[in-house]
Amino acid sequence: MTTTVAAEAAIAPSADEVPSARRAWPVLRTALTTLGTAATVFVLATFATFALGAASGSNPAAVALGEVATQADVDRLNHLFGLDRPFLVRYVDWISHAVTGDLGTSWFTTIPVADSIAQAFPVSLSIAAGAIALALLFGFIGGVLAAVSQGGIVDRIVTLLSTVSATIPAFVAAIGLILLFAYAIPIFPVAGYVPPEQNLVGWLMCLVLPSIALSLDAGADIARQLRTSLVGTLRENYVIGARVHGLAPARIVFRHALPIASTPALSVLGVHAPRLIGGAVITEVIFGMPGLGQLANRAALQGDIPVVQGVLLVTILMVVLIGAILNLIIARSGGTGRSAA
Repeated sequence: MTTTVAAEAAIAPSADEVPSARRAWPVLRTALTTLGTAATVFVLATFATFALGAASGSNPAAVALGEVATQADVDRLNHLFGLDRPFLVRYVDWISHAVTGDLGTSWFTTIPVADSIAQAFPVSLSIAAGAIALALLFGFIGGVLAAVSQGGIVDRIVTLLSTVSATIPAFVAAIGLILLFAYAIPIFPVAGYVPPEQNLVGWLMCLVLPSIALSLDAGADIARQLRTSLVGTLRENYVIGARVHGLAPARIVFRHALPIASTPALSVLGVHAPRLIGGAVITEVIFGMPGLGQLANRAALQGDIPVVQGVLLVTILMVVLIGAILNLIIARSGGTGRSAA
């Protein structure tokens, strides 16, 4: 035990080498930059979303009133919906209400959009969270195994599986999983959704297949990036010093090398975050799950623009938040990775 502590003290930088203020500044700077970038992306994305809805040419008044409606009736209903106001005025009004949770009302059901999204959001969030968790699990296990067995049979197997997984689109994987588990191995449900408050085990079971289908591409990229990064980190002088001082191989990998090598892998997850969120919306449609995808699909077919815009706004917000959180985690790990070693 004393030898291990002495060895780690020998290879780990002391706190005096890197003043706390100097370590904290890059994290603070990244936090401020991330906040500004997230706010800018959110405004631009929501503006584009609202502009596309306005440019769609959908006229809910004419649809709701039918062919027998007079132009006066259509104008009256358009005024009620606020569609006769200038575009910028409508956008400012919409986004100012949206940040307070008021996303308007459906043109056809008169149900508040926020209420409809509140019912569908947990489904999409569950799938996206499950896919992110599986991508991290598979990616880190595969990347570590491939790195520590560089050039060996395990490395080749992981590389082959990662290459194949990265080429399979999520919807193709979803269809394949449905066919496999609907007939050959009927273990998991292939359609439907069970709320966790109703049946926790049933909820987890119905998330397995869509989460796996959605996680393959991200997991493969994380595994490949982590393998490359970890192989390079294991050749660093401080890791070689750890071996010289007699530290166990597992301790060297997980305590000294992995915290630093994982930063590029987390960056890969940030790139995949929009695909995972957007893919969850598509995947849930294939598995017949009542999430944001089903809600947006029905609204788009009806021309219910407020619902479509509300779903897109929530999706954009999820992507921006995940990206911001990952940037902060990466900045934190980059600033303290060596000291953690």
